[in-house]
Amino acid sequence: MKTTEDHIRSNLVQLYPRLKRFAVSLTGSLDSAEDLVQHACERALDRSEQWISGTRLDSWLYCIMHRAWIDEQRSAFRRTRAPLDEASDVECEEGAVAAENLLMLDAVYRALLQLPEEQRSVLTLVCIDGLSYKETAQILGICVGTVMSRVSRGRLALAKRIEVPSPRSDNIVKLW
Repeated sequence: MKTTEDHIRSNLVQLYPRLKRFAVSLTGSLDSAEDLVQHACERALDRSEQWISGTRLDSWLYCIMHRAWIDEQRSAFRRTRAPLDEASDVECEEGAVAAENLLMLDAVYRALLQLPEEQRSVLTLVCIDGLSYKETAQILGICVGTVMSRVSRGRLALAKRIEVPSPRSDNIVKLW
């Protein structure tokens, strides 16, 4: 019979890219994100009995990660920024279109890192990972209305920071 810890272990590999993306949105650094994901995974495995079977494992892991990040912030651990490494996932038929998409993705990433952590975290959970406002509110321990306003302000701030290339229907990167 599969234990709760076995279930969590078997799903961590699948959830890793999403966990890392959320960690990057919190830390602003790929190296720090790796550390945060590792710390959250260790904490989840140590406390596997606290996960309630039938609930969303990803939401539980996001909560653990967010709390770990808050703990680290309270100890005033300094973070640095790193370049985007996920841009290799963008697929295109034409080299020029691929280059434009990579530049746009990099611009969005850099603009996202300039936002306050509160806006980065809600934008990552809602707009990238597709969580509902309610799920995001539960993970971050804030009201749904706060999530909505942070998403709205974050989107506006991103739009102001990003230089959008001339739109061509064949190469527009859908951001949300």
